[in-house]
Amino acid sequence: MRPTGDLMAEHRVIERMLKIVSKAADGLDSGQKVDKQVFVDASDFFKNFADKCHHSKEETLLFKRLMERGLSGEVGPISVLMREHQDGRAHVRKISVLSAKGVRGASREALVMHTRGYVSLLTQHILKEDKVLFPMADELLTPDDQDELEKGFEKIEEEIMGAGTHERYHHMIEEWEKKYG
Repeated sequence: MRPTGDLMAEHRVIERMLKIVSKAADGLDSGQKVDKQVFVDASDFFKNFADKCHHSKEETLLFKRLMERGLSGEVGPISVLMREHQDGRAHVRKISVLSAKGVRGASREALVMHTRGYVSLLTQHILKEDKVLFPMADELLTPDDQDELEKGFEKIEEEIMGAGTHERYHHMIEEWEKKYG
């Protein structure tokens, strides 16, 4: 599989968590009792799986290599996507802080707002990568580039994420899907 295929597979996992947290936010907004742990777990997943692992692969390896192959990092898709990564991190920080405090009153409203903001941002972000950037990457990258990226992706998973982390997150998502799937 190409590195972009690996990233797209990770997108499908991220979308599963986005769906869960979106339903939980809808429940909060409509006054239902929602287990705040779903937001705690989601922010952990978004910080580690989506950002520390997935976005690291993109920012430190894929984007860098695409810039070496002629894509601009100042304008165009890479600059837009980098900005969206930063905006997403801001939402996730807020979700993390707010979910740790509880889900009442103004913090509940802010939690719903930041969750919906993150879900919307990442949903559009994933579409841009899947439909625009990744096809560009597949055209621009040489077979050697593809091999080097794949090795780099494996290194990030081993050194940054650690053994069993992906499996733990997959299990967590499966459990939350039983409630919010």
